[in-house]
Amino acid sequence: MTSADKPESAASERFQGAAMVAIFAAGLVLGGMAINSESARRQLATASDMTSILAGHTAAVVNSAMAHNLPVDGLFRAAGGMMRWRLFDSGGPQVWAGQGGWLYLMEELRPWPGADTVMQRRVDTIKRVGDALHAKGIDLLVAVVPDKARVVSATMNGPRSAQANTRYAAFLELLHKQGTPTVDLGVTMMATPQPDQLFWRTDTHWSQQGAALAAATISTSVTTKINHGAKFKTTAAPEISSGPGDLLRLISLDHVPDNLPIKLRPPVDRQYLETTKPVDAPAADGGLLDDGPTIDVALIGSSFSVNANFGGRLQEALGSTVSNFGEAGGGFAGAARHYFTGIAYRDTPPKLVIWEIPERLVVQPINPDDIALEVAFPVGK
Repeated sequence: MTSADKPESAASERFQGAAMVAIFAAGLVLGGMAINSESARRQLATASDMTSILAGHTAAVVNSAMAHNLPVDGLFRAAGGMMRWRLFDSGGPQVWAGQGGWLYLMEELRPWPGADTVMQRRVDTIKRVGDALHAKGIDLLVAVVPDKARVVSATMNGPRSAQANTRYAAFLELLHKQGTPTVDLGVTMMATPQPDQLFWRTDTHWSQQGAALAAATISTSVTTKINHGAKFKTTAAPEISSGPGDLLRLISLDHVPDNLPIKLRPPVDRQYLETTKPVDAPAADGGLLDDGPTIDVALIGSSFSVNANFGGRLQEALGSTVSNFGEAGGGFAGAARHYFTGIAYRDTPPKLVIWEIPERLVVQPINPDDIALEVAFPVGK
């Protein structure tokens, strides 16, 4: 090495050393932030004694915090999501990327093992629930929500399993065979001139237009004598806002901005958020000897029941107060299980129960909520 090379070599070594120190310092800072997160602190509180340290429990908690709570973790996931969508037109393992920024939940497209057996088991549960309600003078109306991929199929541009293609009709046929009053929302939705207006592009649920159409369709199928004396009015917010976008969250693109020179994600849906409020108080049934308020209509179901103002639109369409017991993430049986074993059903039974059921859930594996609902409505009772 010549004397002329020594200054360059020394400068390079100093730069590399400084870079290593900076990387090490950044690692310490980010690691400290991860360990200081609320979830990590809760876990460390029960694993900071000497026994836990010697047994390796404390190290396991620290490793878990580093794996899940690093502040840059979200940035890395977003970078991966942008690369998948922009370069490979992919939404990853949970989301199918269609045309024109349309996203679809993979659960709607894939086949599920033992689907026929699982579907029949759930239909049998619905039958027992309906029979038990009928014995108490309560009507049951099942509203089946078709998959987004079924209604808005033109932009999907991808594979849909044979099981997924046939399960909607198969489920309706089983319900009809056992005599359960059912609303076929699919036939109405797919007959509209613009079915792509009925679901969000970047969310798996129906839009406000879809919820309004579903509510109107259900109202025409109600034959129960309920109080129609209530009046409701739906209004839209004056300012536009973002839609829900749960599929953007699944591919870690929910915080990526839309106003970039290059589109790095499907643009978020926009809406004028709707709310439905009573115009005047409904006329009360009964007289002075009433023990308490009555419930004409109870709504149970999935996140479709609590999204896009569906409950409000249903009240407006029926002209009757609807008590909404739907549960986001409740699946097929979660809301039904909690409602039928709860105080509201016991103390103020309704005249009509509307059970909203998404198509894609009827073939998914039996879970604890299904079993608990079966226990609440056993065979032969």
